[in-house]
Amino acid sequence: MATVTRLVGGDLGLAEDAVQDACAAALAQWPAAGVPSDPHAWLVSVARHKALDRIRRESRRLDKERAAMRDLGSPDLPPAAGAGDDELGLIFMCCHPALDAEVRVPLTLRSVCGLTTAEIARAFLVPEATMAKRLVRAKHKIRGAGIPLRVPRPDELEGRLAAVLRVVYLIFTEGHMATGGERLVRGELCDTAVRLARALAELLPDEPEVVGLLALLLLTDARRAARTDARGALVVLEEQDRRLWDRALIAEGEALVTEALRRGRPGPYQLHAAIAACHSTALGGPADTDWRQIAALYGELLRYEPSPVIEANRAVAVAMSEGPAAGLVILDTLADSAQLQRWPQLHVARAELLRRLGRRTEAADAYRLALMLEPPTPERDFIGRRLADVAATR
Repeated sequence: MATVTRLVGGDLGLAEDAVQDACAAALAQWPAAGVPSDPHAWLVSVARHKALDRIRRESRRLDKERAAMRDLGSPDLPPAAGAGDDELGLIFMCCHPALDAEVRVPLTLRSVCGLTTAEIARAFLVPEATMAKRLVRAKHKIRGAGIPLRVPRPDELEGRLAAVLRVVYLIFTEGHMATGGERLVRGELCDTAVRLARALAELLPDEPEVVGLLALLLLTDARRAARTDARGALVVLEEQDRRLWDRALIAEGEALVTEALRRGRPGPYQLHAAIAACHSTALGGPADTDWRQIAALYGELLRYEPSPVIEANRAVAVAMSEGPAAGLVILDTLADSAQLQRWPQLHVARAELLRRLGRRTEAADAYRLALMLEPPTPERDFIGRRLADVAATR
């Protein structure tokens, strides 16, 4: 997608259509002819020709057709080594300050990761039709304003880096806990986010928030193998087999977050990474987790991200360090948040604390509220098991 967007002069809509056409051609041809030796190059080549066909068919403006013919007409495929630069360039294009702030992250999730409009709408808690209109307007704005696909110069990064980091973080979040579908973990999205975070850290090694983001992703992804069982069912943190955690990723992530914090310019991703380190370095079991430190870090994080989601996470840490009643008091103060009412994890967290307090009827009601919000299948199955447990022992 990134390479084809560059080849068509930054026309995101044209590139998306051409790539979809190329993927459709692959689905039709590869089962019979076999997968080509370089699938990426095959898709780029076919998409390039599909884009050229569309330009001719739609009689684009003469200057645009000449530019596209010049770029697309070369028989040589773009070198694979430029794919990473194209991908970063596409992210920066989607996060350009000329675009409305509310659409930069959704557009990148759509263009870079191929998330559906419905998935993105669920992640941002807006109707699908609303999100679709935002994405179409953004593509038109990119084409009309001639926004380039390139990694900006260092002096141009201010005002754009925060949105790019947010995009990479949300790509990972969607991979780590998918908002829809049958799988809890979408490993390909986790891998994409880690790859992009590494590329950004190479590009900006002196930015502590960039290093902090990479540390956060590595520390969190280190637990991937233990988060589901052989059937794909969710395994909560305290029940995970910590022998499955990736020690190498944990060591790398811990070193990176330490390096970032030593620079004396703390930020939200560094704090998130410090919290992840508290979890991922507790290799002996749940009892080794420093929940008081985690609660304190969430309290500090609220200075940077004063959101009800962060407060809800702090409540869970308080519950683990001071007892379920203390955490429940905090969660109950968030009950009026319209955003959290649509967040299944809030109701699950309340239900878990109510269950620990022996208030099983209320716990069952909270589990049912979570199920009504239609979480992904692995989460739904987990909630169903918890609900059956509290209902059977009331």
